[in-house]
Amino acid sequence: MALLLNKLRLKQLVKVPVRYTHGKDHWSKVKKRRTPKDKALEHFDDFYGNVYGNRWPDIRSALLKQESKYMAVVNNFSDTERIRSELESLGAINLRSLYDVQKENVEFFKMKREAKRKILQENEQNVTEHETSIDQLAELRSLYPANYPDLSELLKSESNEFGKRDQPAPIKLQSIDADLNDVNIDTNRIIDPSVNVSMLHEYVPATKIKGLDDFVLESDHYKFYTKASDFQVTVEKEDVLPFPEHLHVYTFERSNNSRFPSPKKGSTGVSDYYLFDGGSILPVLALDIRLGDTVLDMCAAPGGKALTILQTLMPRVLVANDLMQSRVKRIKNVMEEYVSNVYNTEKMLFITELDARGIDEKDIYNKILVDAPCTTDRHILHSDDNNIFKPTRLKERLKMPEIQSDILTNALKLVKKGGTVVYSTCSLSPVQNDGVVHVALKRAWEESDSVLIVKDMTEALEPLRCMYEFGNIGSKYGHIAIPTLDNNWGPIYFCKIVRVQ
Repeated sequence: MALLLNKLRLKQLVKVPVRYTHGKDHWSKVKKRRTPKDKALEHFDDFYGNVYGNRWPDIRSALLKQESKYMAVVNNFSDTERIRSELESLGAINLRSLYDVQKENVEFFKMKREAKRKILQENEQNVTEHETSIDQLAELRSLYPANYPDLSELLKSESNEFGKRDQPAPIKLQSIDADLNDVNIDTNRIIDPSVNVSMLHEYVPATKIKGLDDFVLESDHYKFYTKASDFQVTVEKEDVLPFPEHLHVYTFERSNNSRFPSPKKGSTGVSDYYLFDGGSILPVLALDIRLGDTVLDMCAAPGGKALTILQTLMPRVLVANDLMQSRVKRIKNVMEEYVSNVYNTEKMLFITELDARGIDEKDIYNKILVDAPCTTDRHILHSDDNNIFKPTRLKERLKMPEIQSDILTNALKLVKKGGTVVYSTCSLSPVQNDGVVHVALKRAWEESDSVLIVKDMTEALEPLRCMYEFGNIGSKYGHIAIPTLDNNWGPIYFCKIVRVQ
């Protein structure tokens, strides 16, 4: 007891130094526990904040929500009519029916606006002519004395006399070839072809240097885009988004975030419907699947878009390909759950494991889908597993647009004359989207005899604006559906390219 008291007295007399640790919110602690998800969000805030401006906060909020919105693709290898009836009883809407109704509305209001515009133009023209005649008459009156005859009557009489006058002699047209050497050329309006006047700066984010731990010369990553800066591409308008007759896709109206129940097995032993992100249907529709098409899905995993292509009941052959065995296994699992054996027995469906950049089957496929590997902007904000923003995947992330360009270039060289290639990503990045398309178009033109045109689908997509928010960021080629809190699906970028020669 005496020994204990002595120790207590000693502690009171002598202060022993103690090392205190920082609190959990101290910057050093926070920095150490930054996850790949955190790094991805910081990158998006910096990059997409500049690209999408005041719309970025809403897009950001939608991306960060745990649950996104889905569509249900009816499985035609199950009990189609029963499934459709059950989905409609839930309040779900058939997307094709919605599109048809909205298209009629768009055309009606377009005609109404056009008629109104013509009436306004005619009224403005009449008012302008009337005001001009009054102003001219007032100016003439000011030039003549007060006792001069009435000018309005005089103008009328002169107008009548003018019609009686003899017509002037015709003027003889002469060639300018003889005087061509005397023409003075304005050299200030001639563009030197050696000067690069259209850099692809719009595809490169204006970023700031962050901490040294994240420092990387990302500018090196964009250098290959300058190779296509002087290439011009033909763009043609397309006014209809085709819906295959047997493709039935259901969703809930805007602001209705109801969830579809898990699909059950039908009488044929396969699941009733496939659920996937509502944006994923757009590239499939843009592909415009027709009866007898030979289709290649170059990067098919996990298999949702390939399955949707099958549900059109149109392709003669579908090849679903992906690079790695684990990804190919995911495709096989989807097909086993949803597809009848008829596609296997009739040799209509093939699943392959190839590098899409190395596929060399030319002039076989008339429809090719390139759903390219990308940063998967929504997924990486919710999972650290295999996140592309991991430090160990930095080089892979920076090389990604180049890989995307290689895959798309190969697809453009493989597709048959008159065939269609649709390029898509689930990224908001203009670099991975329009930037990749631009480079691939030039490379395909240089490396083959292909003549390609891009389809502007703005008018065709107009009826779907009741369900989708299409980002207006000055895209030259493709279209992007951005996430919103009302309809939280996407992002999905897609671009339709047709080979005409």
